[in-house]
Amino acid sequence: MPDFPEISDAKRKRMLEPPSGPVRVVIDTDTANEIDDQFALAWALLSQDVLKIEGIYAVPYSFGIYREGLIQTRDLLRDGGEIPLELQRFVGWIKRLNAQDRRPEDISFCTPAEGMEESYQEILNVFDKMNLKPKNIYRGSERYLTSYDEPIQSDAADHLIERALASDELLYVVAIGALTNVASALLKAPEIAERIVVTWTAGYPSMTPLYNASFNMEQDMLASKLLFDSGVPLVYLPGFYLGSQLRLSLEEMKTYFKAKGAIGDYLYYLYTHNPLHEQRAIEGHFGRTWVIWDLINFAWLLNPAWVPSRLVETPSLGDDQFWHLDGKNNHLMREAYEIDRDSIFRDFFAKLEAASG
Repeated sequence: MPDFPEISDAKRKRMLEPPSGPVRVVIDTDTANEIDDQFALAWALLSQDVLKIEGIYAVPYSFGIYREGLIQTRDLLRDGGEIPLELQRFVGWIKRLNAQDRRPEDISFCTPAEGMEESYQEILNVFDKMNLKPKNIYRGSERYLTSYDEPIQSDAADHLIERALASDELLYVVAIGALTNVASALLKAPEIAERIVVTWTAGYPSMTPLYNASFNMEQDMLASKLLFDSGVPLVYLPGFYLGSQLRLSLEEMKTYFKAKGAIGDYLYYLYTHNPLHEQRAIEGHFGRTWVIWDLINFAWLLNPAWVPSRLVETPSLGDDQFWHLDGKNNHLMREAYEIDRDSIFRDFFAKLEAASG
């Protein structure tokens, strides 16, 4: 790992102050992995009076990391074995597959490179649905980190470095996927750590002694660990307990998205044709909601009062996917502890309504 710049406590606290007014941002997104990124990107593009978007980056993703765990869970359930902690999240998925007479071996998962390219194309698709000219959109890494000595070359990482160094004004990196692009930029140019603040949503609060079964986190564990160990100013937005409150129902989709312009209709289509429903053997919409996780990053930037936060000790992230408050990291980070779900969605609904004319 390279030597990252020492940031004084006073400067770090200034950098981590909740923003007010327009902010420079770049968005790092696995846009095609399910449906929440498209909602988040649309809201960001509707909020450019506050968000000065200087770049949008496609992130690699692959649910293929779950195949082995699914197979192991299926076999243990079949044989009456005890399900270990790290596999318990797959039990419901396997039971639904079994009910449909399907096998985990038959599920088609894209590769990280395919996921990145699908995300790049989906960013372009969102721009098209919003009748916006695509600009500053870049492909990211085609694989995950394997060593801190080998940052992964990509247009996204290079653009992030260029924008970080282009101005003394703070640049917010809105990370709503795996951190490969962000980590590669930090490894290539450690000096940008003094010029950026990373906002990231993933697992449980850092004080929680629970196993972090977080897709954003576990795809690229080297990149995730680097975020906490490098000292780059970080706003951590827990997905569980906080982001998980950002749920929408089918009735809300019908009321606030359907027939609200091309992008409203597209988001409604995504909700009613969610690709994770087929992958995870989920049937129907009756009585269901769906989490639009990634809105939390933009909510904190648009109005920090919607996502109250505080400065806390930075944990280290273990290979076991647990937080460790072991004193290894002697710097502070900002962490959210509450969320105003209704205000966030009211803002989104109102902007979509206004844009639909």
